[in-house]
Amino acid sequence: QPGQDDRAGVGPADSRDGVAGSRLSVAVSGKKGPGGSNPHDCDRAEQDRDEPVARKVGQSIPVTVRCDAPRSVGPSRGRLTGEQNLRYFGALNQMNPRAAAQRSNQLIERVGLDMYANTPVERYSRGMKQRLHIARGLLMDPPVLFLDEPTIGLDPIASQELRNYIPELAGQGKTILLTTHYMAEADMLCDTIAIINRGELVALGTPNEIKRRFSRIGVIEVTVRRAREGLIDQVSEIHGVVGVNSIGEGAFQKLTISVDAGTDVRHEVSETIGADDIESLVVRDPTLEEAYINILR
Repeated sequence: QPGQDDRAGVGPADSRDGVAGSRLSVAVSGKKGPGGSNPHDCDRAEQDRDEPVARKVGQSIPVTVRCDAPRSVGPSRGRLTGEQNLRYFGALNQMNPRAAAQRSNQLIERVGLDMYANTPVERYSRGMKQRLHIARGLLMDPPVLFLDEPTIGLDPIASQELRNYIPELAGQGKTILLTTHYMAEADMLCDTIAIINRGELVALGTPNEIKRRFSRIGVIEVTVRRAREGLIDQVSEIHGVVGVNSIGEGAFQKLTISVDAGTDVRHEVSETIGADDIESLVVRDPTLEEAYINILR
């Protein structure tokens, strides 16, 4: 883990030092990059068996966790069935055939493909192929697992099942590096988050540390009983309010009001809208997504 010298949430000024010598000792790690940039710079690792080094835009980052996980060997073979694919990659990794068959059956059932184990992969949907890729990554039971946006292409049920599976893997002592653009997913799954912008590490810490340090706003959510024209402009004029978003929810109008950090404008908001017109008023902490936007602005 990062040292105890306040590197839990690094900013641009100390981003180059914040990751050097860091130990991958957390159960789950995550990183993200904005659309249009490459979120995978740190994944291109030259994994020397004795001294693993990840490279990030010309910067070598020593990693103190020994990574004995096998390398990926190309995409799934379409004409082979799901089970045959796993046994094929087991053979490439010199697994005992009987052990490979047993492990393949276990993983196919675990990722929910047991009904399609004997179906050619070329007939799989994108989500089914994603599940098979995850099973293949677990085939050799690696201590370090890299998951590159694993829920892309999965339906909501399959996505939730995978999100439930990741903490289970972490509980087995595996270190997991997860790349994702879904802020809620990162917040839910990751013990430590690294945010990367244009190849530079701009924030490192737990989800709560990043939200506290980089969310320079407070948030008030107000549900208004009767939507009315001009309400957004009226609320926006309150001193301390930096932004107002509005969505309709049936006959109700929901306002998300961003205010300067440490500013309490609940009384002013209530007076402006009218107490009788307010269904609910809630002050909440900023989300990881809101912190992420503030970091990249």
